[in-house]
Amino acid sequence: MGGLVRRYRGYFLFAGLLSLAINVLLLVPPVYMLQLFDRVISSRSPETLIMLTVAAALALGMMGLLDALRGWLLMGCGIALDRLLGPRVFEGLLAPSITLTADERAHGLRDVHTLRTFLTGAGIFALFDAPWLPFFLVLIYFFHPALAAVATGGALIMIALAVVNDRLTRKPIERVQEGLRRSGAFGDSAARNREVVHALGMLPAVTRRWSKLNDQTLAEQIGAGGRALNLTALSKVARQVIQTAMLATGAYLVISQLATPGVMLAATIILGRALAPVEMLVAGWRQLVEVQDVWKRLDSLIAKQAHEQPNTELPVPQGEIKVERVVFGVPGLERPIIRGASFDLQPGDSLGILGPSAAGKSTLARLLVGIWKPTAGHVRLDGADITTWRRERLAPHIGYLPQQVELFAGTVAENIARLGKSDAASVIRAGQRAHAHEMILRLPKGYDSPVGDAGERLSPGQRQMVAFARALYGGPRVVILDEPNADLDVDGEDALMRALRQLREERITLVVIAHRPHILGLLDKLLVLKEGSVEIFGPRADIVSKLARVVTPARGVA
Repeated sequence: MGGLVRRYRGYFLFAGLLSLAINVLLLVPPVYMLQLFDRVISSRSPETLIMLTVAAALALGMMGLLDALRGWLLMGCGIALDRLLGPRVFEGLLAPSITLTADERAHGLRDVHTLRTFLTGAGIFALFDAPWLPFFLVLIYFFHPALAAVATGGALIMIALAVVNDRLTRKPIERVQEGLRRSGAFGDSAARNREVVHALGMLPAVTRRWSKLNDQTLAEQIGAGGRALNLTALSKVARQVIQTAMLATGAYLVISQLATPGVMLAATIILGRALAPVEMLVAGWRQLVEVQDVWKRLDSLIAKQAHEQPNTELPVPQGEIKVERVVFGVPGLERPIIRGASFDLQPGDSLGILGPSAAGKSTLARLLVGIWKPTAGHVRLDGADITTWRRERLAPHIGYLPQQVELFAGTVAENIARLGKSDAASVIRAGQRAHAHEMILRLPKGYDSPVGDAGERLSPGQRQMVAFARALYGGPRVVILDEPNADLDVDGEDALMRALRQLREERITLVVIAHRPHILGLLDKLLVLKEGSVEIFGPRADIVSKLARVVTPARGVA
């Protein structure tokens, strides 16, 4: 983030210079009043009054123009920062090699929006104007030291209120934001599972749980909001008391013939202008705390991305896969999900992965694709660790069908083309290779049919066939399918079988996770995974005979 700030420091430098000019021009009203009381009224000169008024009007017009220019400048900085930071944050949120907390993933893009909004709000202007407080205090000193003493004391009181506001409200505000995130995450989860919620009669229980989370947040918000409101009200009263003290001191000096009425009023107006940004900071302290938290999260995310080293482009892979003593685990689990897995596949080999539920089959598939990085060991593609490949170069040569199929809002063709530039011939070729072409043509608009959000306009089987075609788009050399027939009917399974035979004939390296034996009968090799460890691996015929010898005695004993 420090590099980003340096890149846009020109915006802030010019905004600071504009703030200097604006704050100087803000002296026009008190100077005008000083001249009005001390010169115009005493001289009774209409010409002087007209000249002073015209000059003041021109200066105030210039001030308004500069203030608008500063606002446009900071808005442009916010937009430029969003355009640069937004894609980087989005990529960081989706990068599997970057470990993020659930909070960071949930609020990455919202944090960018919050930062952009802050750069166009009143809080940033208060930050630019507040540093000019000493300048105004020095100016008041030239009017009279007594007035400067009152002004300095008042400024210290306002600064103390800002510090107290920070001490009393920072932690409660952070707890409120954390509570809002928890209740929001629970609400999002309930919305995603609304069918189950209604089907199982869980709505009252879900509502009660959300209400409990929300009530906890409201309790924190009442405490934090109450303190902030009290301090804001106190700061307003303090400012009025300070200005009253300035007027009283000025009146005493006028009575004692140590100052003129113009000096008294001008000093009071200048002090009011000097204290205004401090009062704004006290009132908007919650936004400042939120922006600080946003900055820390974005800085952490950008720092994690900075550790990703650029990779040398490797040649087109042929499809050789080597898994070398791979271990994979996640924090909080007692044992790894994958424990010391090792096996080799030559280009054109086809492998079926078997195993009971929770054996780690889908995890192994993600490791083979390279979207997860092993805790220990290596997954190598053509000899190179798959996590060292440049993803945008490797992806066209990898086909992946996950167990949970997700499509994006758009057309069938756009989803098959992986949301890239749609090449009609390649899209149709992928549909034909997946033997989904006829099914797609039966849709209302064929390949141009919209699938809806998350593919809601398609049946589960249709979504799976479209996702299979997406996996085959562009002619990949390695295809990994996780339960490719989970949602298919008889016709869909027949199409899948024909597609698998074709992939074998094309010598595509193929890995299939499936429970139905007739699909595994098409493959060259089998691997049995149990509790994260490779129990058996070898040619299909050998593995089937070994499994048969294990099952037959068991049946005899039974």
